[in-house]
Amino acid sequence: MIVDKILKELKSLGDKKIALHHAKFFQTHKGGYGEGDLFWGLRVPQQRTVAKKYFKDITLKETEKLLQHKIHEVRMTALLILVEKYKKADEKDKKATVKIYLANTKYINNWDLVDLSTPSITGAFWFNNNTIDMFKFAKSKDLWRERIVMISTLYFIRQYRFKETFELAEMFLTHKHDLMHKAAGWMLREAGKKDINALRVFLDKNYKKMPRTMLRYSIERLSEKERNKYMGK
Repeated sequence: MIVDKILKELKSLGDKKIALHHAKFFQTHKGGYGEGDLFWGLRVPQQRTVAKKYFKDITLKETEKLLQHKIHEVRMTALLILVEKYKKADEKDKKATVKIYLANTKYINNWDLVDLSTPSITGAFWFNNNTIDMFKFAKSKDLWRERIVMISTLYFIRQYRFKETFELAEMFLTHKHDLMHKAAGWMLREAGKKDINALRVFLDKNYKKMPRTMLRYSIERLSEKERNKYMGK
């Protein structure tokens, strides 16, 4: 069975030292945003290699089984398989891939899982269809669904469409979690790379209300003079 084959291969690539590092880095301690997560100790390039090796042969249903696994790197590999599948899929299979992705967001429960999969799947899908579900997720009060929405706009930004990025960043101005401040700030910075004046308009309107982390991330590529202005120095 291909699922068992993939699991065996991933486990064989594990490294206990890396697993310990990951557990600390992804805050698996009690009260951390990754509380209770488990690792085998793989690097992302290893998981990409496995995903590219098997994505043509594994079904969506089997991939979903991997996505629901207790080990972090297994879930990551499943997401990378979905990314590869989405790239090659026709419209019917793209919808099926997104349906599985959105039905399993409780397993996409750390920032790396979100960031390495979301733009290529939900970002691409919402860009080419509609954003109704996108804004429903934005109002979900679920940290990982909110981050999925925010990072999805990276795909939009790459197509020079910034409206959703700015709307969502404004929605998250009062968000309590630093991971959302970083996500929104990152997307604002990326939008600024494409259209610096559009970023300036957003900053002029909102910089006094922006969490400091969000603001710092968003202005990283501005001149020192502008950064000092927005930071109030």
